[in-house]
Amino acid sequence: MALNSTIRKGRKHDQVLAGAREVFLRDGFEAASVDDIARAAQVSKATLYSYFPDKRLMFVAVAEREGRRQADEALAALDMAAPADALLRQAADCIVRFFLSDFGSQMHRLYIGEAARFPELAQHFWDTGPGLLRARLRIVFDALVTRGALRLDDPELAADQFAELCKSSLLPRRLFGLADRFSDADIARVVDGATAMFLARYGVAPAAAAASLA
Repeated sequence: MALNSTIRKGRKHDQVLAGAREVFLRDGFEAASVDDIARAAQVSKATLYSYFPDKRLMFVAVAEREGRRQADEALAALDMAAPADALLRQAADCIVRFFLSDFGSQMHRLYIGEAARFPELAQHFWDTGPGLLRARLRIVFDALVTRGALRLDDPELAADQFAELCKSSLLPRRLFGLADRFSDADIARVVDGATAMFLARYGVAPAAAAASLA
């Protein structure tokens, strides 16, 4: 079953998605009811089902739109002129906080849990999750490579490694239900560790960077 063949577009499509986003962000995937979504979207259940045959597909559509929105906003908020360590910390902080958010962790659980039954979700998850994060990180890394602050032989691998470093320690605890809230100090520990390890592998010393640009 292809996702695009089961989701119909129409004049109330965005209205339905707006209502679904409100309810999913408030209640999560499991607790969200179709009745509440229809009420928030100000449409009938029949209209809602005409666009999305089931709640799972509705969440997929919301997750794609929300993921792109947050990724674009995070990228726009970065200070691309900041020193490499500061810029990478900004990026890591955005990534860690999204991973740990209610919506981010729910999206992760849903896609992993449903991928075996619905293989088309696996590619969709990659395109709107790890693949999107990789693309946004490439923009940051390309800027740092141009400045001579990073040396990357395989930028895609480096982006994936940086994302994995941002999952360290806290995300597994979140996904296993061992904790659902983390302090700023907890997050800073992961952000600082990810940045330091990444720069230890790929960073260029300031003097060497200046010489390479001279």
